[in-house]
Amino acid sequence: MPSSDPLPPKESALFRKLLKCYEMKQYKNGLKLAKQILSNPKYAEHGETLAMKGLTLNGLGRRDEAYKYVRLGLRKDLRSHVCWHVYGLLQRSDKKYDEAIKCYRNALKWEKDNLQILKDLSLLQIQMRDLEGYKETRHHLFTLRPSQHASWIGFAMSYHLIGDLEMANSILETFSQSQASIETHDYRHSELLLYQNQILIEAGNLQRALDHLHQYESQIVDKLAVQESVGDLHIKLGQPALAVPIFEELIRRNPENTLYYSQYFAAREFTEPADKLAAFKQFEEIYPRAMCPKRLPLDVASGDAFRAALDSYLRRGLRKGVPPLFVNVRVLHRNHEKAAIIEELALQYYENLTRSGHFSREDADANLPVEPASALVWTALFLAQHYDYKRDTEHALEYVNAAIEHTPTLIELFMTKGRIYKHAGDPVEAYMWMDEAQSMDTADRYINSKCAKYMLRANLVKEAEEICSKFTREGVTAMENLNEMQCMWFQTECALAYQRMGLWGDSLKKCHEVDRHFSEIIEDQFDFHTYCMRKMTLRAYIGLLRLEDVLRRHPFYFKAAKCAIEVYIRLYDKPLKSEETIEEIDSENLPPSELKKLRSKQRKAKKKAELESAQAAQAQVKREQHQKSKQQANQEADPEAPQLDELIPEKLERPDDPLDKAIEFLKPLQQLAKDRIETHLLAFEIYCRKNKILLMLQSIRRAIAIDATHSSIHACIARFAQALSKLTANGELNVSVQTVIDKATKELIGTKSVQQLNDEFVAQKSDSIMHLYEGARIMYELDPNKRNEAIKLITSFDINKVKLEEATKIFEALRSGAFGECTAELRQYRTTCQQRFKYARVFKDIADTESNAAANDVNHVDEKSKPNAISADEKTADL
Repeated sequence: MPSSDPLPPKESALFRKLLKCYEMKQYKNGLKLAKQILSNPKYAEHGETLAMKGLTLNGLGRRDEAYKYVRLGLRKDLRSHVCWHVYGLLQRSDKKYDEAIKCYRNALKWEKDNLQILKDLSLLQIQMRDLEGYKETRHHLFTLRPSQHASWIGFAMSYHLIGDLEMANSILETFSQSQASIETHDYRHSELLLYQNQILIEAGNLQRALDHLHQYESQIVDKLAVQESVGDLHIKLGQPALAVPIFEELIRRNPENTLYYSQYFAAREFTEPADKLAAFKQFEEIYPRAMCPKRLPLDVASGDAFRAALDSYLRRGLRKGVPPLFVNVRVLHRNHEKAAIIEELALQYYENLTRSGHFSREDADANLPVEPASALVWTALFLAQHYDYKRDTEHALEYVNAAIEHTPTLIELFMTKGRIYKHAGDPVEAYMWMDEAQSMDTADRYINSKCAKYMLRANLVKEAEEICSKFTREGVTAMENLNEMQCMWFQTECALAYQRMGLWGDSLKKCHEVDRHFSEIIEDQFDFHTYCMRKMTLRAYIGLLRLEDVLRRHPFYFKAAKCAIEVYIRLYDKPLKSEETIEEIDSENLPPSELKKLRSKQRKAKKKAELESAQAAQAQVKREQHQKSKQQANQEADPEAPQLDELIPEKLERPDDPLDKAIEFLKPLQQLAKDRIETHLLAFEIYCRKNKILLMLQSIRRAIAIDATHSSIHACIARFAQALSKLTANGELNVSVQTVIDKATKELIGTKSVQQLNDEFVAQKSDSIMHLYEGARIMYELDPNKRNEAIKLITSFDINKVKLEEATKIFEALRSGAFGECTAELRQYRTTCQQRFKYARVFKDIADTESNAAANDVNHVDEKSKPNAISADEKTADL
């Protein structure tokens, strides 16, 4: 394009070569060419050449120099679209997309029809979801290049994204009609037609969508998508009879797709369980090897029909030794009647297999062949899993121990035993049994990962890292490699383990690493904006954009964000002191004899620290070498990738404003996880500490909208009322805020005092331990003299009606001093919980725990002398 400060022919040719070198990533040659131009005194301050030199330096990773030259070039030639475009590219490489968009807009002021600038601007606009701006840019590109496919597609997609589906469809319809000839198997055109059909369906034009599929069926390559869409449209249009043969054909094609069966029943208009069971029976006869016709009847059957179907299904699974058999029927336990039938049949199987080797007496009387010996083991395993689901630990251990005694080489038995102990509240014993299972098959990555997860639950981070190192890259620590691979399950479990151990900085480091992974995933979509348009994978592209919009709704992010918010709140309530401050306080308050001991201890600690620092220095050298090689590799792959700040635990655990840091993690949850009550309870905790009365009220209202009966809401309302009374007494509320607050307070509390509200709450919720716990805490906060009454309120509750998680929460509250000093009550409650949850480690005395651990170590040594296990595949089992 013409320049605002043109070069003579010789230098102009060199400048064109410089541009080509940059495009070919020949950065060193590009620098030589830039030097040749700038070495001429007449053009030593040529703005565009200076800007291109800076962009080339950025490709070599010399970011500071790059900004220097680009800004210098821009100052020398502010009217150059090239300089503004280059500055935008530099900002884009630093992920400063808003600034890059401003640069591109400035470039377009001087060159409004530049195709490359418009394309780059459109990419940033869709990345930042500036949909109106994206529509305008795509329209401009369409007017400049109406003959290009990408211009039509991008223009139509811009209207689709802003919700103008009719306009998007009309653009695609016009484009399809303008196509001269279509090849028989044109995949790109096929995807375009399916994308247009998706737009029609989203617009609610179902009949037009059906007609469109019939019209262009011969041109669509994805025949399966056509069948599924046509069948679904017939059902939605009230033409179920036409959908029946379609879904029969789809079931024949894939009899393991559960969606096809539900669509088939909708087409047949089956609502009665008897009709569905008869259909499943027919499909089972037609497709004897398929599992869906055998498993799905269990969801709709009841009574004798359920017993017969379940009997056939369980016998087949136990006879073949299917590891995830219990997982497949676990959902049926939500129905108490079905759960009772499952237990009854499994107990009958176990008794008859033990006595005669058959599943039932009828089989034995009929002299049928004896079941394989493994059937007894799998039945015992099934029963152990069943009782574990019911949290009947005694019976679960009884059956799993019997199975291990029968077949001590089956890995699934040891894994199940570890899971039983985990649910019983003993993470240490759980990890030891999982480690036993892992040692029996060290080449199985699944068991290795499960073992690492159980170790993290037991707060054994180093041991978990060592276990994972068996499957990570050599020459790099397992922790670094798992971070590179974005192994977020490991990092979230690490964060929670560090949180339990009080290592706040390490916990926050893992939370920030998970947050960075999600940021990287969002940034990685940038490459797909051009790829999907070029390859015409438009339906997948729209799905990608919609996924990225709600990405931080993922459970991994929620878990990490919740952990980070809780840690930041803890650091706000009890900020950490620097080491120097701690030493000064100790020196001032200690007597001479103790001070001498302290100095000696400090000298030893200093020597130890020096030794550790020397070792750390060596490790740092290796880490830097690895980091340098990794950066070089990254620059080769993406020379424009920005460098992230190093996460140092010591700095993270001493933030300047912990609540602001917590809000950074809270905002994505408020936007994307607003249907979870924990989000709003966490928001209340933050805003309560910041004295943001309106935001506290907003959090309470949102929590009530989700679950008005949640136990924590009452405590939030009580604390809100207390905070409000303090602000009102101090006269800190203006008239407008006071009006809003008065109206909301009247709805939430009425004219009652907090004390009256709490008394009524305790009286109404006397059958729920967690509601009583919240009421007791408010009772103690309002009047510390009622400490004994508050403690009695929760400790006198029937322990048999309390779950392990609830008892643990109450025990931790008593131990942490939430109800003041209560040593006697704590000891008594511990004893009560020991009798109810005798396997839970949290309620055991330290001495008992250590002696049990030593005994278990001996037992595990004996177990490891057994022969290696023969593993069955349990990849789908949920641990």
